[in-house]
Amino acid sequence: MSSSSNFTVESVTVETNDNGVKLHTRLFKPGSTTDIKDQNFAIILIHPYSVLGGSQGLLKGIASGLAVNGYTSITFDMRGVGKSTGRPSITGFAEVKDVVSVSNWIQQVIGYVSIGYPFGITASILFGRHHKAILQSPKPKLFIMGTEDGFTSVKQLKNKLKSAAGRVETHLIDGVGHFQMEGPAYDSYMIRLLICILYSNMPNSEMRGIDTVSISADLIVRG
Repeated sequence: MSSSSNFTVESVTVETNDNGVKLHTRLFKPGSTTDIKDQNFAIILIHPYSVLGGSQGLLKGIASGLAVNGYTSITFDMRGVGKSTGRPSITGFAEVKDVVSVSNWIQQVIGYVSIGYPFGITASILFGRHHKAILQSPKPKLFIMGTEDGFTSVKQLKNKLKSAAGRVETHLIDGVGHFQMEGPAYDSYMIRLLICILYSNMPNSEMRGIDTVSISADLIVRG
């Protein structure tokens, strides 16, 4: 375990129910000098598409930033990435089990925040089943997207969200592309936005019942 006065990082292994695949997982916790906002609350950060080089290391900036601000955050490598066992899949169907396993390990997922989830034609062919599960979930959802995303468009996002269940919101970042928005230059922006969401965008009745918010950088969430 590594630590500082601002936050600590603990490495653990989460085992899935799918052939014993083991997921290398990190817990970013507020440090001894940090004001902890809620000990019963955690934010799961899900890294981008494995086949395109996604890994939990890309989320370190956001995870540590949230921990410094008093929120426990969790990152993990999906199957076949880093120290996690198993093999990645092209469609991401197997990785859904990884997300579910980590969510179950924590407890209940109560909301979903998407950073650059693609709804374009190619993405719909590969991830259509994921789209359906996310959109049909009654849990609160926020979709963050750059207006210059090369994998999808604002129009495609809005069309998809017409069929979404539950509370749905969007946050568009003008002039920003898909990978640019997911890069480290926007970590501070995302941290501020996520903290704002926790305080302002969720009704008090939902905040009282919250256990886990699952945040996907590019791929999947348990619905």
